Amino acid sequence: MLVNVPAADVMLAGDLTVPPHPCGIVLFAHGSGSSRQSPRNQLVARELNDAAPPLATLLIDLLTEEEEGRDRWDAHLRFDIGLLARRLIAVTDWLTMHGTPGLPVGYFGASTGAGAALVAAAERPDAVVAIVSRGGRPDLAGAALERVRAPTLLLVGSNDPLVIDLNEMAARVIPAEVVLDVIPGASHLFEEPGKLAEVARRATRWFHRYLGGAVTSAYA
Repeated sequence: MLVNVPAADVMLAGDLTVPPHPCGIVLFAHGSGSSRQSPRNQLVARELNDAAPPLATLLIDLLTEEEEGRDRWDAHLRFDIGLLARRLIAVTDWLTMHGTPGLPVGYFGASTGAGAALVAAAERPDAVVAIVSRGGRPDLAGAALERVRAPTLLLVGSNDPLVIDLNEMAARVIPAEVVLDVIPGASHLFEEPGKLAEVARRATRWFHRYLGGAVTSAYA
């Protein structure tokens, strides 16, 4: 279902999927230059929707169509972590009050979107129950890392050494439970056969553990 969510002076377009009897909802924070049309995040969202118990998902554009057009030229807004985090907070508030009230909220952040997700989670510790980062840049959250209270799963490919180092540094700072999970044979975008599906499986287990589903997790 297409939704339009108010965030300060803009409206953000999103795709909200609520399967029957979900145990929680996962809000996606996309990476650099990406959008809710990202095939990688759409694949993960479908896996979450089809899980048992299922998870609702919201894939939302944190930039407007006009902003995305400008950003293609200067790539400035996609690295504005403060702006992206403020909008993610606005979407989180909308979900808890209007979109899916009563459902616990998790964040799935990719690349730079993971930085924004961690900042937003630090600002909404009572609302955000769990975080998964895929090939993320948690370092971009800066000092907010010290205030993250939500259990955080950092998924990184073994062929992405720089991002592994950045995630290791972030994991030492976050005071909440943190698991750094390196997926063998995967690169930054997890484009190798079967690697993105593995991301989806591990993310599903993490969200099931913390969003109220059945605890059948390797992380339990």
